[in-house]
Amino acid sequence: MSHIHSSAAVAPGAVIGEDCRVGPGCVIGPDVVLEAGVELIAHVMVDGITRVGAGVKVFPFATIGMAPQDLKYKNEPTRCEIGPRTLIREHATIHRASVGGAGVTVVGADCMLMASAHVAHDCVVSDGVILANNVMLGGHVNVGTGAFVGGGAAVHQTVRIGRLAMVSGLAGVTNDIPPFGFVFGLPARLVGANRIGLLRRGASREQLRTLRLAYNLLFKEGGDFAGRLAEAEQRYAEEPLVAEILTFVRDPARRRQLVRPGRMAAPELGGGDEETGEAA
Repeated sequence: MSHIHSSAAVAPGAVIGEDCRVGPGCVIGPDVVLEAGVELIAHVMVDGITRVGAGVKVFPFATIGMAPQDLKYKNEPTRCEIGPRTLIREHATIHRASVGGAGVTVVGADCMLMASAHVAHDCVVSDGVILANNVMLGGHVNVGTGAFVGGGAAVHQTVRIGRLAMVSGLAGVTNDIPPFGFVFGLPARLVGANRIGLLRRGASREQLRTLRLAYNLLFKEGGDFAGRLAEAEQRYAEEPLVAEILTFVRDPARRRQLVRPGRMAAPELGGGDEETGEAA
C-alpha cells in the first residue's frame, strides 16, 4: 500500500505503484508513472511523460521530467526515464527530451545524482554513474556505465564519456573522453587512466600495463591519428579493455577525443591533418 501525504498534489492519470511514499508538498503530473517502492521525500516535482523506476529515492526540491531549456521545444510529447534504485539528491534537475533526438532523457539504474546536479534534455546516463554536486551535463551528453563526474564539472552538449571514466571536479569537458580515461582541468585534458576504478573491478596489473601503452600511443604520441589508431588495433586489439577504447573511437558519432597534456585534440577520422602544436 502506498502512502501519499495529504498536502501532495497528484494529478488524475498518474500511476503510483505499490509501497510508494509521496511526501509533503510533492507535485506529480498526469503522465507520470512511479514504479513500486519509489520515495519522494518532500517538495519534489515530477512532470511530463516520466517513468521513475522501482526503489528510486528523491530528496527535497529535486525536479524530474520538466520541460527542456531549449527554444526549439514546443511542448512535444517527449519522455524522461529513471532507472531503478537511483538516488537523486536535493535540487537535482533532470529534464525531459527536446526535439531532434531520440525523444527521451535517460538516467540508468543504481546511479547517484548529488545535490544540484543537472541532467539536460536528451542525455543518456548509464547504470552506476555518479554525478557529484553541481555537475552540469549539456544536452545530448552520453555517460558510460560506472563513470564518475566530479563536483562542479561542466560537460559540453553532445560529448560522450566512456565507461568507467573519471572527471575531476571543476573540469570543463568539451571533447569525448575514452573509456577508463581520467581527465583534469579547465579545459579538461586526459592525464591517464582510471587505474583505481579498474583495479576495483578486477583488472589485472598486466591489463593496466597494456592499457597504459595503448593510451600513450593513441592520445600522447604525435603524427597522424588515423595511423596511430591502425597501429593500436594491430598491437592491442586482443586486449578487451583496449578493444573497447578502439570501438569507442571508431564510433561514427564521435566528437574530437581528449588527449594528454601538451597535444591538441585528436581530429575526426578523415578530418585532415592533426594539429600537434604544444599547449601554451
